[in-house]
Amino acid sequence: MVAVESGMAPRCGNGATVSFSFRPARREGTHLIVGLIGGSGSGKSCSALRLATGLAGGRRAAAIDTEAGRLKHFADDFAFDHGELSPPFAPERYCEAISAADQAGYPVIIVDSMSHVHAGEGGLLDWHDRELDEMVARKLKRNPNTDAWAAREAANISAWIQPKTSHKAMVARLLQLRAHLILCFRAEAKIKITKDTNGKTQVVDAGWQPVCAKGLEFELTASFLLSHERPGLPDTPLKPLPPSLRGMFPPGAPIDETTGRRLAAWASGSADEALRDALAIIGAAGRDRLVTYCRDLLGRKLAEQFGQAGAPRLVEALAAAATRTGFANIDELKKAAAAASEATSDAAAGAAGKEGERAPI
Repeated sequence: MVAVESGMAPRCGNGATVSFSFRPARREGTHLIVGLIGGSGSGKSCSALRLATGLAGGRRAAAIDTEAGRLKHFADDFAFDHGELSPPFAPERYCEAISAADQAGYPVIIVDSMSHVHAGEGGLLDWHDRELDEMVARKLKRNPNTDAWAAREAANISAWIQPKTSHKAMVARLLQLRAHLILCFRAEAKIKITKDTNGKTQVVDAGWQPVCAKGLEFELTASFLLSHERPGLPDTPLKPLPPSLRGMFPPGAPIDETTGRRLAAWASGSADEALRDALAIIGAAGRDRLVTYCRDLLGRKLAEQFGQAGAPRLVEALAAAATRTGFANIDELKKAAAAASEATSDAAAGAAGKEGERAPI
C-alpha cells in the first residue's frame, strides 16, 4: 500500500491538508445495478426474482413493488420480502424505500417498476407540469396581458430544475448502496426524426426503449431488453457489457438463478481466486495437453482464434468459463488439468527411457 502522509501531502485551495491511501486494485464487494427492460408479459418480474435468488446466495431479497402488489403473485415460487410503494412516485420516496432496504442489510433489492418515478403518478413528468403551471400562473398574475402559451414555452426548461435535481440526488444514492440492485423498467416503442442525405425528413424506428429519465440507463452495470415473444430471454444488451461480464450472458440463455450465482461470484472476487487455483494446478506441463484436447473438441474455429501462441489465453478462458457456472465444474477442470499434467510427465519419462534403451553402450 502506498500512503500519502499528511506532512507531505498537497494542500487544497482552502489550505486543508489532503491525505489519501492507495493499494493494489482488487475486485471485491462490487455493487451491481442490473436493468431489466420490457413491455407487458416480457418476464421482467419473474426474471428479476430469479436473478435475485442467485445473487442473494441463500438469503432473502427485498422487493419494492410499485404496481399494486403484483410481485406477491410470485410469493409461492420465490422466498423474498415484499414492500409496497404507492403514489406519489417522487424520487425522494424511491430513495427512502431503497435506503431502508439497504440499511436493513438485504443483499439484493428489486425495484419493480422504476418507470413510475419518471412517468407515474407524482413522478418527474407530473412534477414538471406542476412547476410549469405554477410558473405560468405567477407570470399571468403579475401581467394579465401575457400570452399564456408563450409563457409556457419560456418557462418549460426552468420547470425541470427541481425535478431533475431531485432525480440526480436519488441516482447518487443508488450508486452508494451496499446491496445489489435490480431495476425493472417498462418499455415503449420509440421513433427518431432524422434527415437523409438530401435533407428530407425521415421517421426512423428507434426500437423499444426504457421508460425512464434520460441518462439513467448509463448508470447500470448491465441492462437487457426482454420481449413478450420470448419472456425471460434477453435480446442484445442495450449497452455493451463490460468485457469481464460478456461470457456470463450467453445468447439464448435465460436470466435466472445461475446467472445470479455467476454475477455474485464475479462481484465478490471469488471467481478470480478459483481461476488462479485452476491455473496453478494446470501448470506449464499440462497446458499443451489441455489445449490440444480443447482444439480437438471445439474444432478449427477455436484454434484460429487463439493460435499456438495463445495457449495460455485459451486455458485462462476455459478456467474462467468454468467459474462462471457457479463453480459446478471447477473441480472437474482441476482434476482434468492435474491428470493431463501427470500424463504429460509420464509420457515424457517414458520417451526418455526408450531413448536410453536405444542408446549405444
